[in-house]
Amino acid sequence: MAVYFHEEDLPLDVLANGPVAVDTETMGLQTLRDRLCLLQISDGGGDEHLVRFGPDSDYAAPNLKAVLADPTRVKLYHFARFDLAAIDHYMGVMAEPVFCTKIASRLIRTYTDRHGLKELVRELLGQDISKQQQSSDWGGPVLSEAQQDYAASDVRFLHRLKDELELRLAREGRTEMAQACFDFLPHRARLDVAGWPEVDIFAHA
Repeated sequence: MAVYFHEEDLPLDVLANGPVAVDTETMGLQTLRDRLCLLQISDGGGDEHLVRFGPDSDYAAPNLKAVLADPTRVKLYHFARFDLAAIDHYMGVMAEPVFCTKIASRLIRTYTDRHGLKELVRELLGQDISKQQQSSDWGGPVLSEAQQDYAASDVRFLHRLKDELELRLAREGRTEMAQACFDFLPHRARLDVAGWPEVDIFAHA
């Protein structure tokens, strides 16, 4: 298992075919204000690739965009809503189709209100991950080893989580419901960027 660091784009043909786990790091939680600094991606084979974008980046990244735009590859996220919005806004790609481990967790782990990645990995996979670097400066000229390891860990477990969550969704008869939610996520992300981040447009009042 290794973590590979790249500037501005993913090298060609470093990922195997099939689903890819994707995550992003930004300067903050406001998509229009806080630029995309880092995108993490993994094919589940044991390696993680980190692609850093500088403050003056044009986000061209043709190799990375080709993977993100590939309709035959499912993209695995934890809280896909945020990552989809950031990728679409800065890179001009809606990185779908989607599987979101946070939504799947909310649909089948109704016995808890703890749906963070750390809790999911601990309960479903029996491993611990550190969230110490979650709130750090991702736009700096140098990313520390601790930052890189944290970023890599955000995609390291998503393939295994997907397998376990799919079993539980099927067991509880909620696979179709989950898929409908996943299919709507690109539209939810566009609504966020367009100005409806906290408004329930389906509500009566």
